[in-house]
Amino acid sequence: MEGAGDGVTEPGRDMAPVDVAVVGYGPVGMVMAGLLERSGHRVQVFERYAGLYNLPRAASFDDETMRTLARLGVANDLLPRVRVQPTYEWRNGRGDLLIEQHFAATGRSGWAEWHMMYQPDLENALDGVCRTSPRVEVRHAHTVVALEQHQEHVTLTVEGPDGHATTNARYVVGCDGGNSFVRSALDAGLHDYGFSEPWMVCDFRFRRPTDVPHALQLGDPTGPTSIISLGPEHHRFSFMLDSADDFTTERDPERVWKRVAPYLTPHDADLVRVATYTFRSLIADHWRDGRVLLAGDAAHQMPPFLGQGMCSGFRDAQNLAFKLDLVLRGRMPDTVLDTYQQEREPHVRAVTEKGIELGHLQTLRDPVRAAERDRALLARRAQAGAPEAVRLPGLADGLFAQDSGAGRGHLSVQGVVDDGTRRDRLDQVLGDGFHLLVADEPLAALDRAGLLDALDHAGVRIVVPREQSEQAAAHPRAAIVHDVHGTYRDWFAELDCSAVVVRPDFYVFGTASGSDAVTALAGELLAVVRGDTVTHEARANA
Repeated sequence: MEGAGDGVTEPGRDMAPVDVAVVGYGPVGMVMAGLLERSGHRVQVFERYAGLYNLPRAASFDDETMRTLARLGVANDLLPRVRVQPTYEWRNGRGDLLIEQHFAATGRSGWAEWHMMYQPDLENALDGVCRTSPRVEVRHAHTVVALEQHQEHVTLTVEGPDGHATTNARYVVGCDGGNSFVRSALDAGLHDYGFSEPWMVCDFRFRRPTDVPHALQLGDPTGPTSIISLGPEHHRFSFMLDSADDFTTERDPERVWKRVAPYLTPHDADLVRVATYTFRSLIADHWRDGRVLLAGDAAHQMPPFLGQGMCSGFRDAQNLAFKLDLVLRGRMPDTVLDTYQQEREPHVRAVTEKGIELGHLQTLRDPVRAAERDRALLARRAQAGAPEAVRLPGLADGLFAQDSGAGRGHLSVQGVVDDGTRRDRLDQVLGDGFHLLVADEPLAALDRAGLLDALDHAGVRIVVPREQSEQAAAHPRAAIVHDVHGTYRDWFAELDCSAVVVRPDFYVFGTASGSDAVTALAGELLAVVRGDTVTHEARANA
């Protein structure tokens, strides 16, 4: 493989084969490439644009996404460029507060639950991850125009500045957006929820500090409006249009400034972009065909009312990357890739349907129905007496332990630990891969059964979180850490368990209580990570 950076190929020349070809170099493609690279795989990325897109699309991300960014080493660098947002308000045309959503300063994943960002900052950070890796080759201005599947690889035909070239990859992941070529090549149909609305999006760059709402949805029948921070220096106003044809007239800067006049003037900010989007809700009927898979907008598109579009794509990348790693290493047959859509699609559908529900609430244009909505939501808010919290579903069926222990398939908790040499979030202390969190008593049973050695040799990180720092002690196969804030003590008590296995994508593989059950869970994990269940034939075909 050629070195990192934009490559140049002679017309018709073949490129060096790689483990995975990623089509599309937006945030999801970048994360996919970065995660596969961290596992030691050779990745080639093809992007039809000559450079980074460099325009904001997504506006926010959650704590689970920040956990992924921390894994890739860019979270702390991004923090000064994002705005941590504690609330999201939904108001009617009169300004009455209908819904107030609350976001914790420290969420389940150990980071703030909601970050507002300017997408080019995120893409620059992720691009740096890919560019500095000798195992990732990024080819801008290269459009994939054909793919052909073979028994052991996929051949891509790519059109670049110097003509056509071909490359072979063991697997291909299409991260090429809503108009995905890869999805079309797979002849994947789309399920359309029927939610389709034209909006005009207006982005501003501040000239000076200005007091504007950071996260506000206005359900005004005369003109639904969204006002969202894009980090400390940028802001977005979005206006629902009666028709996409209205954009030609409404995009006029004078008309835009008139719309935002209650909040912003040309003395406060520069208008840097006006664009039109049609919010859609589409899900591909199949995300895998042989050695070719879809992720992000290529697999699903959702309205922005929960801010989960890009986040869902990052979850796809985490889920798929660790399973591709198992297959590429010959530890599991490639049938495990079927669990990718099995796990992710129900989650995506649940998030999409919630976003549609909120979208319908915000975009009512009938004043009578809007008044009915207002009465119902005001009554619900009065009865609740507190802000609402956003709760996303877990994963149901797929690559999980056989026994349905409490918490299986849920997003894992992450707390701060201290191993005697550093104090940080657990992911940063332990590193990538499968994690086995276990209490002291079953740890001894695992040691007697010889499972600690086997798990350690298979790359599983074993950690014993203890409440008191003075209890920390050295162990040849396990990290004994101080559970600084009692996060794991509380989590174990909530699950009534003494061991939790966390997958590389942060979701719980399984839980168990008592030495015998923990030993069985550890044995099941070992079969996955060591490939005990893979036949010689499956290894040969992986």
